[in-house]
Amino acid sequence: MAASESLQRRAYPVRVDAALDPAVSRWLWLFKWLLLIPHFVVLAFLWLFFVILSIVAFFAILITARYPRGIFDFNAGVLRWTWRVHYYAIGAFATDRYPPFRLDEDPAYPAHFHVDYPERLSRGLVLVKWWLLAIPQYVIVGILTGSGAWFTLDAGEHSSSWPGLIAVLAIFSAIALLVTGRYPRQIFDFVVELNRWVLRVAAYAALMTDEYPPFRLDLGGPDPATTPQAGDQP
Repeated sequence: MAASESLQRRAYPVRVDAALDPAVSRWLWLFKWLLLIPHFVVLAFLWLFFVILSIVAFFAILITARYPRGIFDFNAGVLRWTWRVHYYAIGAFATDRYPPFRLDEDPAYPAHFHVDYPERLSRGLVLVKWWLLAIPQYVIVGILTGSGAWFTLDAGEHSSSWPGLIAVLAIFSAIALLVTGRYPRQIFDFVVELNRWVLRVAAYAALMTDEYPPFRLDLGGPDPATTPQAGDQP
């Protein structure tokens, strides 16, 4: 019973999972930004639509207390696509498998993102949660990503003048990989959790859940709320 209660306490409707590839190239990480240029171009348009559709969803929730399912699935797909790109490159460097060009889940890829669809959302919270309530989370995300670079780099806006903690740790791991041929496992667990924190806040700010992101570190690749089937297409 205690274990069940602990799992329930730890569960959050946004689930982020990742698996470290057993044999990551020592040198490929030096060129991954170049290889990802096609993704950056596509993501620039996807994030533009993400912002526009989030505004539409805001008014839909305010009127109906429901997030339009089609917009929800699209926005979740943009976050999923962005996570895979970051996992391949500066967000982790933890795989050499090239990210797929798709919004839906790819069970074969080592990075996964899923957010539970809410049947109803608060009309009152939608007015304040994405700016007022989320301010403490934005401060933390700014530290982790470098003034929001986790998102702006994908939109083609290289506005951040300093790297965030995630990028620093990922680069440190890449250098360790270059020297030793091994990716430090403890740093991998920490990097994945920091990205998990960012994605939880992103989904909350995008109005996709009313549950406030927890101030906690759930270390490791598997999300504590993930079931064995969570990587499958929802």
